Amino acid sequence: MQKPSLVLVYEPEKACFDRLIADGYGPQRATEISSYLAQSTDLAPEFGVLAAACEARGLSFAPVELDDAARALGGADPRNTLVWTLSDGIAYFRGGAAPALARLGGFRTIGADDSLFALCQDKFRSGAVLGALGLPVPQAGLARDGKWLVEPPASAKGWFVKPNRLGAKIGIWPDSRCDDLGHALELSRRVFEAYRDDVVVQPYVAGRNVRASFLGLTPQVGVEALGVAFVDSGADFQTMADSMALYGETGEAAKAAGQYVEPELVAVADVQPGADARIRAIASRLMNGLGLRDVFSVDLRVEADDTVHLIEFEVCPGLPCFDFRAYCRSQWNLSLAEAMAETAASRFGN
Repeated sequence: MQKPSLVLVYEPEKACFDRLIADGYGPQRATEISSYLAQSTDLAPEFGVLAAACEARGLSFAPVELDDAARALGGADPRNTLVWTLSDGIAYFRGGAAPALARLGGFRTIGADDSLFALCQDKFRSGAVLGALGLPVPQAGLARDGKWLVEPPASAKGWFVKPNRLGAKIGIWPDSRCDDLGHALELSRRVFEAYRDDVVVQPYVAGRNVRASFLGLTPQVGVEALGVAFVDSGADFQTMADSMALYGETGEAAKAAGQYVEPELVAVADVQPGADARIRAIASRLMNGLGLRDVFSVDLRVEADDTVHLIEFEVCPGLPCFDFRAYCRSQWNLSLAEAMAETAASRFGN
């Protein structure tokens, strides 16, 4: 019988960059947009380590570029093939096609179903769903090229403006936190001109940034395995420049130039146990009510009085990023490659 196989589908930065250039984006904007696929760049040097970790657990390992996924899965046996999608996307990126292909072919998958791959990429729509589930997500307005599609709620603390489909929570520019809605509309014009995207305009929420990471090493693992940490970078929010300095080729250049500073991680339970409990309740609601499973992350803001604001969820967390690696070490006492291989093996009962 064929050895069980883990197929890791990923979209390379270069493929995305070339497609954006062909679509009329300038090189700088194409670089910025494609940088969100940096985890495929960062993980590729470890494919050999991943293969060895899988082999040690009785699995074969096949990394497959997204453009080759249909052909690769077309020749695979669904009974012995598990598909793990590394990068998502429905707009600038196309990774959401991979779980849909897997479902079409009857393959088992690691991660949420393909409907959530689409939902998480549209922040306005996902916010509406999260609000309907009773979760503490800030209300939002939506603007396109200087015009309101939905006006935002009033806010005594000002507003935060972010792209709707590009970047999960980043503000692109340092002035993305603003005190008047006229400036918010101006930011929407700038975002539309640069990235062809709408903007979500939310009341600004104070607090420290928190990342909650989850990897279900076995199918039975629940919210108790969630890793919840403050991510302290010294900045109130992340800009495009901050993001690019952490990952991929631009991150490597920042390291070489001595400009890379890894944010500090502090367990929320050690500082604000009440907030940690609230975050775990939110994650449980996301798992039971929304369908998150296997591997995901959640971004939140936590105030000093334990008030928690849910900012977004991700079905394809940055696996090779510093925070997810730290989670694998602290929660599972495993390297990233070992944790991924162990997760896959548990789905085959190995």
